[in-house]
Amino acid sequence: MATYLDHNATTPLDARVLEAMYPFLTGSYGNPSSVHGFGRHVRRAIDNAREQVAALVNAHPSQVIFTGGGTEANNMVFSGLAQRRAVGRALVSAIEHPSVLHGTKHLDSHQWQIETIAVDASGRVSADLLSAMIDDQTHLVSVMVANNEVGTVQDVATLSAICRDRQVIFHCDAVQAAGKIEVDFSSSRAHLMSLSSHKIYGPQGCGALIVDKSVDMAPLMYGGGQEKKRRAGTENVAAIVGFGKAAELAVSELNHNQQHLLQLRQQLERALKTVDGVTIFAASAERLPNTVMFAVEGIAGETLLMALDTLGFAVSSGSACESAEEGPSHVLLAMGVPFELAQASIRISLGRSNTAQDVENVVTALKQQIRMMHSMACQ
Repeated sequence: MATYLDHNATTPLDARVLEAMYPFLTGSYGNPSSVHGFGRHVRRAIDNAREQVAALVNAHPSQVIFTGGGTEANNMVFSGLAQRRAVGRALVSAIEHPSVLHGTKHLDSHQWQIETIAVDASGRVSADLLSAMIDDQTHLVSVMVANNEVGTVQDVATLSAICRDRQVIFHCDAVQAAGKIEVDFSSSRAHLMSLSSHKIYGPQGCGALIVDKSVDMAPLMYGGGQEKKRRAGTENVAAIVGFGKAAELAVSELNHNQQHLLQLRQQLERALKTVDGVTIFAASAERLPNTVMFAVEGIAGETLLMALDTLGFAVSSGSACESAEEGPSHVLLAMGVPFELAQASIRISLGRSNTAQDVENVVTALKQQIRMMHSMACQ
């Protein structure tokens, strides 16, 4: 039986989430904008989901705008600000998700200047560097809460405070962080925060953008008045209900899951450290409890990935959204990892259903494949 170890790419749909969604895929089919009973019933379900998602990150329900996913939420930031803010500079960390790095094209098309914030060897953004980079023309800063590849967690509260003091909008992509660690929109003082359902055992194709009331943004789409006139179109009710249920479960089970994942990660890292030539990236940084990215010197990551897949272990070499791109991880290169070592990278992202036996099994398979590949190289 295959072992799934790629939870940062997507998580399986929780059975309890599917149960919550089911009525809205069958009998509860009213349009939430309709004023009759069918519509009001569905509208109440969306309102409830909005409260559940808000509770996930300690936001107010009125701040939650449902989107088609984390990528759309990130793009909504740049497209919405490009049309409403004067032309200026945007600062984006070098290790952001592709939907942020490429999403800045919305700003670039409006003649904004996009600049990259360098990170240290562990993938952290320096508060001093950010402060030094901000000038009078800087209107936006985007730094993710936790990196999807190496798992590094940023001090977003400090970074956001710097931006608030300089009247700069601060956006953080919390897609990988929410549900794995505590995320608090209110205390972070961020202006904008992106979330995704399918990273927390909810359905794919649904996300949210948390928007501070002080931020003026142009709509993502025009039409009806849905989502506070920022995203027109009839809501994906079943997915939104599923997202809400997944958020509720993530809150109630956070401490248990966090401890479980951390124990598995520590077990995995102890085993990896016994393998010659293994480098664990960002090992000394505060990281997500489920994420380990490593490389075996002299062995191509893609080759090792395919070998493990053949043996029934699903792992990755980085972001699923960049799987078609050639070359090593942009995150590792930004951290100063040599090109050849970055090309050897493998990411294991654990989930709540994984066990200590899963970790033992994948490490055993990994060691066997490394010995085999080294033996073949010596022939």
